[in-house]
Amino acid sequence: MYAVLETGAKQYRVSAGDTVEVERLQAEAGQAFTFDRVLLVNNEGKVTVGTPVVPQATVVADVVEHIRGPKVVTYKMKRRKGYRKKIGHRQELTVIKIKEIKV
Repeated sequence: MYAVLETGAKQYRVSAGDTVEVERLQAEAGQAFTFDRVLLVNNEGKVTVGTPVVPQATVVADVVEHIRGPKVVTYKMKRRKGYRKKIGHRQELTVIKIKEIKV
């Protein structure tokens, strides 16, 4: 059984027991978190597609930890003008472990 859920404007295909890094969630480490925006559920070959979400379908996950992603460096430059700018960014992420998929 697997589901496709949406969080942080991204979609993730998850099954029970999976560990996923998602955008930062407003939950403490060790707490359970419920995802309501489930777009698709596949239950032993029986596929349910939402319009846009599957009604009464939820994904329950445990928040493992909060981390920061790898550093992404952006460099801006305009030729012959002496303009150079170096920008770094590290995305705030949350590691979750999927407990169960409820339909």
